[in-house]
Amino acid sequence: MATIYLIRHGQASFGQENYDQLSPIGWEQGRILGRWLAGKVTPGAVVGGGLERHRETAEAVATGYGSALPDMQVLAGLNEFDHTEVLTRFRPEWAERAVMARDLAAFPKPAKAFQDAFVQAVARWAGGQHDHDYGEAWPAFKARVLVALDELVEFADGTDVLVATSGGPISVIVQSLLGLDDERALKLNEVIANTSVSRVLYSGSRRSLSVFNNFAHLEAEDPALVTFR
Repeated sequence: MATIYLIRHGQASFGQENYDQLSPIGWEQGRILGRWLAGKVTPGAVVGGGLERHRETAEAVATGYGSALPDMQVLAGLNEFDHTEVLTRFRPEWAERAVMARDLAAFPKPAKAFQDAFVQAVARWAGGQHDHDYGEAWPAFKARVLVALDELVEFADGTDVLVATSGGPISVIVQSLLGLDDERALKLNEVIANTSVSRVLYSGSRRSLSVFNNFAHLEAEDPALVTFR
């Protein structure tokens, strides 16, 4: 069986004007993953979502890999959900960055306060009571990702493939493979580390999860490089 390596993007630039780019830590995480993959995996293709952090993660991995990898092909169905919309439907006042920064600064641990709010925002989005509030409701997001998985398998055509994507799509794919309910799928999304690798074995229509959320490459290099946002 061939393998799809689902890679969550490196750490993005939380709190910056452009979130959708890797932080310096994110670039380092990607290079470390590339070094770890070298000699272990010879991918026939590299695929990613259309976001900047997906492209930069693939670039960082290629740099660490040390020899030529295939150019990344974009599959937009592997994009993350619109986290800004999900958050601001829950906290409309946070559409103003200055207001969000002020509110979070009032907490002893602003990053934890943001994470708690984000978890609640995602739960609202996926709860089914407010689907009309969103440009892409949770059921539509899941359907889009699973269509992209089918397209990915067809494109990979029996070869091993590296996939730079986000936690949301990885959670949906794992949910589908393991038959999990929505609550468990959302819990998965909370624990997927930056540049972690989840492995899906496939052969024709057969697909199975063999590894979930492996970030041993970061732990071996420096445990401080393990991040989740």
